[in-house]
Amino acid sequence: MYIFKAGVVGAGAMGAGIAQVVTFSGLPVVIKDVNQELVDKGVEKIRAIYQGRVDKGKMSAADMQSKMDLITATTSYADFSDVDIVIEAVPEKMGIKVQVFAELDKVCPEGTIFASNTSALSISEMGAATKRPHKMIGMHFFNPAHVMKLVEVIPGLDTNQETIDDVVMFTESLRKIPVVVQECPGFLVNRLLMPYLNEAVLCLQEGTATAEEIDTAMVGFGWPMGPFTLMDMLGIDICYDVGEYLCAEYGDRVTPAALFHKLVAAGRLGEKAGAGFYGYGDQTDEPVKQMIKEVQAEGKAARGTTFSVDRLMMPLINEAVLALQENIARVGDINMAMIAGTGMRKGDTAMGPLQLADEMGLDTVVQKLEEFQKQYGERFRPARLLRTKVRAGHLGKKVGKGFSEHTT
Repeated sequence: MYIFKAGVVGAGAMGAGIAQVVTFSGLPVVIKDVNQELVDKGVEKIRAIYQGRVDKGKMSAADMQSKMDLITATTSYADFSDVDIVIEAVPEKMGIKVQVFAELDKVCPEGTIFASNTSALSISEMGAATKRPHKMIGMHFFNPAHVMKLVEVIPGLDTNQETIDDVVMFTESLRKIPVVVQECPGFLVNRLLMPYLNEAVLCLQEGTATAEEIDTAMVGFGWPMGPFTLMDMLGIDICYDVGEYLCAEYGDRVTPAALFHKLVAAGRLGEKAGAGFYGYGDQTDEPVKQMIKEVQAEGKAARGTTFSVDRLMMPLINEAVLALQENIARVGDINMAMIAGTGMRKGDTAMGPLQLADEMGLDTVVQKLEEFQKQYGERFRPARLLRTKVRAGHLGKKVGKGFSEHTT
């Protein structure tokens, strides 16, 4: 099915960004929110993205206006009566998302694809709340949507192959990179990223290093930004909500650090709130230092611990192996998704987690995980597939065979 017109529900940062991407590809888009003020703000965000291109000489003012003319801004679902796909980008609450799709079910044609931009929630559960579960799919863009190339495409239990194929083709028409991921809590990138981010917060609340020191070390490793800069950009409330959901699904290995709760309770939600792990404008990080003392006084922070780059990287690699073990995605897609979705690198080389494991040596990865397991607990237990490969002598690049084949 060719997609001639798209709809976006939710005109916040993600919804506006997605709508801009759709119009940039030349397709008309309907964008909706609950009131006119929010819709207008969304349209202005789209205009600002285009204005940035005009200012850089990448497009003319006339071209910008032709793209803006493709937008229909609305507060009514009635305007979705002729769209071929709707992408939902409302808050990460299942109840809100289910309500949106129930309303869309009443007005959209039978053939309309329903896509959710959720970063972690169940596509199958959303599909079950509609009359078209075979047309329900996840289409997870990354922030900022007009810059980031990766889109995770997540079929639900009832999604048919035609819908998957149509959404992959649509994603490519938007000049994005689609990666088909089997449904699991957190899907792929967020599932791998959260243990890394959470370990950084554990290191911070334990007093092993400052946020600046940890960020500097991880940028030195190769990441485009440190974990605290990233969390402040993403929104600490979003990181906390995803962390809580993953903990409920996967158990103790991803129990969110206590400091997350204190930051969210204090309204320090990151850049958008003017304060997160760092202070912005006239704000400082002094309140965070006080929160760390409180966490330690409450006995919620381990003692006698140390920070290291490996302590953050090993849980990420291990989670990647667990995802591979569960057939969530293929080796190449796992590596590419982390490179395209997070900018993951080692030094100057783009490198995904399974590539990094091969580079380090799988026996070395298992050894490091086992050492951390003894010191910090079960969240570092090596994935079964890692141990199996080591026992089989598949040690990575040094022997020509690991998660991938290598020339020796």
